[in-house]
Formats: sequence, C-alpha cells, structure tokens
Amino acid sequence: MEELRKLEQVQRTLSFMQSSDLFAASSNNNKDDANRFLANLILLLVQPCGELDMDKKCGLISQHLPNISASFLEEASRWINQEDFHKTCIGSDILKESECDSLQSNYEDMAMIGLDSMQRANSTLEDFCRSYFMFHGMDANSPQAIFKYLPLLSFTESYIYQLDRLNEKILNMPTDGIIASERRFEVVVKLMDMLKSDPFRPFLYILERDGLMTERIREEFRCGSEYWTLERKLCCQLMNKKEISIEDVMRAIKLKSFDYRVLNLLLYQLRQEKVNDLHMEFLSISEFLVEISDDLFDYEDDVLENNFNIFRMFIGIYGPSIAPAMLAKCITETEEKYNSLLKSLDPQLSLNYQRRCEEATKEGGKISGNPLGAWSIPPSFCNHTTNFIYFQLVWNLFHHQLSKYMKGVANRLWKRV
Repeated sequence: MEELRKLEQVQRTLSFMQSSDLFAASSNNNKDDANRFLANLILLLVQPCGELDMDKKCGLISQHLPNISASFLEEASRWINQEDFHKTCIGSDILKESECDSLQSNYEDMAMIGLDSMQRANSTLEDFCRSYFMFHGMDANSPQAIFKYLPLLSFTESYIYQLDRLNEKILNMPTDGIIASERRFEVVVKLMDMLKSDPFRPFLYILERDGLMTERIREEFRCGSEYWTLERKLCCQLMNKKEISIEDVMRAIKLKSFDYRVLNLLLYQLRQEKVNDLHMEFLSISEFLVEISDDLFDYEDDVLENNFNIFRMFIGIYGPSIAPAMLAKCITETEEKYNSLLKSLDPQLSLNYQRRCEEATKEGGKISGNPLGAWSIPPSFCNHTTNFIYFQLVWNLFHHQLSKYMKGVANRLWKRV
C-alpha cells in the first residue's frame, strides 16, 4: 500500500509537470528517467521541513547547488550506504542506538537483527533448549545438539524480540499529538505501518527460500501479529479508561507465547520430523500458565511501562476486589487441562518435564514450601475492605489434590468478595 501511495504521488507530480511545461527536453532513451528524477526532486522540495518555507528552500538550493558535483554525489552515496541508519538513530530519541538495525531491516526490506536483540533473546533460547529439546528426544546438555540448530533458532527469536521491542516503543509514544520533531513523526509512522501490515514478511521469505516454511508456521506468525495488535488496542483502551473485552484479553494471553511455538515448529522442520500434536497441545497449556505467572511477577513494571499484563487487564475489567478471584478461577480451570494432558505424556517425558519446571522455579528465585513455586497475586492493588493486604494463592501445578484445595480457596474468595 505504501508503494502504491508513492507511485500515485509521482504520477500526480508528472501530470503537474506536463501541464506546466517542465518535462525534460531530452530526446534520448533517458527522457523517462529524467522526468522521474525531476518528479522525485519536486516531491522532496514540497515536503515540510521544520520552519523552512518555499523561498528559504529555493535560496538554499541556489546557494549550495554549485558545490554539488557528480563526484560529490558519488562520495555521498558511499557514505550514506555505510552510515545512514546509525546516524539517523543517534539523532533520534525514539530508539536506542542498539535498536538501529530494526529500522534498517524495514527500510531495506531485509530480515536483519541487532546485537542488543540477540542478547535479550538469549535467556528465552536457553529456556527453549532446556524445556523443549526433550520433546524431540534431544539432549540439551549436548553442544552438538544445540549448535546444530542454534543459528536459525537464535536468528528467529532475536528477530521476533526485536519487533516486540518496537511494538513496546510505540505503546509508549506520546498520545497527545505532540511530536518533538518531524523526523521523529516520520519514524513513528514507518514503524506503525510496518507492525500493522506484515512485520514478518522479510523473515518469512528466508524460510520459504530455505524450504522450511509450513502453513502451521505461517499461522503462528499471523498469531504474533495479532497479539501485537491486541496489545496496542487493549493498552490504549486501558489508558483511556475505555471498556475492555475479556474475549480480547484471553485471546491475547493465549497468543503471547507464539515465539515458543514458532521455535518448536521450526525444530520439527529442521529435524524433518512430523509434528506431535499432543506435545504441542500440552506445551501450549504450559505456556499459558507460564505467561500468567510471568505477568504476576512483572505486574508493577508492566503497569509503569504500559505493557499487556493479564492481571492488569482483569483489574481493568472486574476491579481490584474481584480480579484476583477471577484470575484464580482461570488458573484452576487451565490446570485441570494441564494435569489431564500431563498424564497422556510418556511417563519418562512427564517426569523429565516436571524436573525441568522445578529447576526453572529454583533458578527464578521462587522459594516456597511447594518445590514448583507459588501463585502470588500482587497485593498493592487489592481492595483493603476485603482484607487482602497480602493475598497469596499456592497450589502444586502437577498434583491433583492440591489443585482441588485451591478450588476451595477460590470458592471462599468468591464468598468474601
């Protein structure tokens, strides 16, 4: 759509030039190129540029045009191709310098990532190897197993993380229409156009080129785009105190771990294995519970940064008194599905996965009587009239009896509310 808009502008400019007798007089084969060049030059000159009016622009051109030679332009071209994106980003306070490659991938229509994105994606990749390799019969402690598939897995997660960071940047842009500079506004528009249209297109091209693309992988990328759209929508509604749809919230939390599913599906493709639907279904339920746990842990930070957070959304929908009970109900229902699917797994795989969850809990610093950690509802936003000064729900993610106990807790909570 953006390219069509540009072509329309050029065509209108060419029509204006013809009516004004400004067409190039050359009769050689370069006449069309010459007219196109003049049209682009006119389009550039009429674009707003700070406080410069048309007279000042013409004055600048008259003053500096004699110094712009063919050799000067050739040198400028080489310089710009090497430095333009880093120079642009350093001069803008929208993105950090480490995020410049994100813009470059958009402008050049190439899938490229920055070092900062790779570093930030590293913990996710480690968790994926340790938690998901076992479902492929792979040893996460084997360097050969890891490094054989690491390049594509690392590139994929870094690219996704890079786009996610851009989406968060857009969420934190000023919403009052006050933009610090014209350049800043242009960058914001380009980023929003990219994220709203087809943010994964350059990366999907790589997968198609290498014969790794499947319709299932393509669908997960569509889920990623949908998640970012929902995140922007819900956070905007919450900030503007508008009504929030519980259907949108639940859809968003289910889509949030799309990157893990993409990595898993890619691993099936790389190993030329058929996708195990039982494993995928089980892991999607596990991902759902992990996302809720992470949102509870990151609740205060997500509120400050205006990020999607399920507990934040529940408070926006149900209020601070009822939100904990509704979230507890949601978790309990999901755990029932989780426990059912856990029993369907191979016994050794089930045991290995539970051990991995215990390791992750300890490494995350969640220390409690339960080896798998605790469900902890942030207390600072609970209603004091319900005596929720420090409200905590604890139950075992894997044992049915304790899950039943938490149902009773949830029921008692309903009565108190």
